Amino acid sequence: MSKKGADTLTWLDVNSWLLNLSGRSILIDPWLLGDLVFSNMGWLIRGIRPQPVTIPNRLDLLLLSQGLADHAHPETLAALDKSIPVVASEAGAKVALAKGFTKVTSLVPGQSYQLNDDVMIEALPGAPIGPIAKENAYILTVLSTGLRLYYEPHGYPAPDLDTRPPVDVAITPLVSLTLPALGPVIRGGEGALELAQRSKPQWLLPTADGGDVIYEGLLAKFLKASGGVDVVRSQLANANLSTEVKSLRPMETLSLDLQPQTVAV
Repeated sequence: MSKKGADTLTWLDVNSWLLNLSGRSILIDPWLLGDLVFSNMGWLIRGIRPQPVTIPNRLDLLLLSQGLADHAHPETLAALDKSIPVVASEAGAKVALAKGFTKVTSLVPGQSYQLNDDVMIEALPGAPIGPIAKENAYILTVLSTGLRLYYEPHGYPAPDLDTRPPVDVAITPLVSLTLPALGPVIRGGEGALELAQRSKPQWLLPTADGGDVIYEGLLAKFLKASGGVDVVRSQLANANLSTEVKSLRPMETLSLDLQPQTVAV
């Protein structure tokens, strides 16, 4: 267990985040070492990290939004302590169990998990994967202060966000990635604007960007990127939203020195 102090978050590149909330260390969607490939098809697309990320010494929770390799990275999961509690989507939970984790909680939208008396994690509808399946988004609430963080890595805001209390920090893609004839892989700018309009975050933080990561393979040649930080800032201004975009570099830590919009109960 980490000591309580200032709430912080650190971007570990792509979809990987390390949150320290009310003294609890939460690792989200980690890809920290080795290459990223899907179904052993490195020829199709391969992500390469220039250097591995050091695995944190102490972790209170592993949070997985999806079961795909860029969220539940097999080599990274194999290197983690299997006694770390895991909260995951149904697909992510299957991967964690297959990797030998012993304390795995599967959440579907509408269900929640409380990390001691410190953080509440609620699952919301996330990105569609294929024609039927959907993965998870999450709202994490610091119970002592009411600070609320939203995380969803593909740009698909939960449809009922506007009926919920506002979030303080939203982590979402700002860059759109599209494949010809197949459409969006990640909805960046359009998803970010929808999210800001529905949940009124104070800060918007980009995820899914490959800060220092290199991509190779057939699909990498055809992926078309659009949007980005400057585009989203312009969209927010045009929509008269006060949300501030905070752009981080890989391994950069941000102190969450915000006054929560929702009072702790």
